[in-house]
Amino acid sequence: MIPKDPNMLLSYVNLGLRDKYEDLEDMAASEGFDADEIKDKLRAAGYEYNGKSFVRI
Repeated sequence: MIPKDPNMLLSYVNLGLRDKYEDLEDMAASEGFDADEIKDKLRAAGYEYNGKSFVRI
């Protein structure tokens, strides 16, 4: 289960992207979540996906 809190979600996703997955779509397929939903949640919190990780806008 992925975290609902935006700060915890950011940490969870960036850690997975750094240590285990090629990209967000690969992580989403393996972990069973919608990549676009994660992008929207983190964009609302002030972060954007740059192809490798989420960074502050």
